[in-house]
This record gives sequence, C-alpha cells and structure tokens, in this order.
Amino acid sequence: MGHFKKKRGDSTPAISTASLPDIVFILLFFFMVITKMRETDLKVKVQVPQATELEKLEQKSLVHFIYIGRPMERYQNIYGTAPRIQLDDSFKTVEDIPLFVENHKQGVQPNLRPRIATSLRVDGDITMGIVQDVKVKLRKIGQLKLNYAARRRAEKAKE
Repeated sequence: MGHFKKKRGDSTPAISTASLPDIVFILLFFFMVITKMRETDLKVKVQVPQATELEKLEQKSLVHFIYIGRPMERYQNIYGTAPRIQLDDSFKTVEDIPLFVENHKQGVQPNLRPRIATSLRVDGDITMGIVQDVKVKLRKIGQLKLNYAARRRAEKAKE
C-alpha cells in the first residue's frame, strides 16, 4: 500500500507586525531628538555683512543671539520701519537686554557661565547708533564676550 503525504501549505508564513508600532515610535523619537528646530522666528530683516576672517562658534548652547534690523514687511504697519532689536521672538528695547542675558545664564550650568557669549546679528544697512547702544548696555552688565555674525565673502576669480 502506498503512503499518502499530507500537503502542507507551500506559502511562507505571514510576517508578524506585532513589533511594527514599536519600531515606528523608536524612529519617531529618534528624529524628534536629533532634529533641531529654529529657536526664534525672525521678525527683522537681517542680511549679515560679508567677511574674510571667520571663526565658527563652538558651543551654540552658550551663545545667545540679538537680532538688529528693520521689521519685516508684515510687521512694518505695527512697528514702523525704524531699526528694532529682537530678543527671542519679540521686539524689545535696549533696557530689556539685562533680563534677556540673565535668563539665558540661568539655563546654563554654573561652571559654564563665564563662557557665555553674545552674538549680534545685525543687518548690513543699519547705522551703528543702535548697535553702539546695545554694546554699551552689554558692557554695563558685564557681558564682554561679543561677536558679530557674518557670512563668508566669495573669493574673487583669479585672473
């Protein structure tokens, strides 16, 4: 008598999708952690001047930015066209700079506070009057580490 073989399914078993939500959440968490969002929404036009001797900022967490420029078109009907100072996401005056600097210092470890620097991002068309006022205020509060943001000057073609 002959043997009868039981036919088993020729198809491969289905891939388990039980761990798929875990993988999706791990990827989502990974991209949320490594993605750096812009800290401030620029409300002033800032086209920094060109320079040849530039140094890259090492620890951006120790740098706070002060933006100086004319308000963007959508804000000009409220704030006018005179140069303004932007600290974080709002327009401020020179008198608000000490509180801004102190708030930034509070978020930094005490041993790193002496290394905190201020970066001025100033539009190239702005007169130095408002910039000088900001510098004087920073000097009065003891914030002496200061740099100016600039972009690299394009090299001229050699003839």
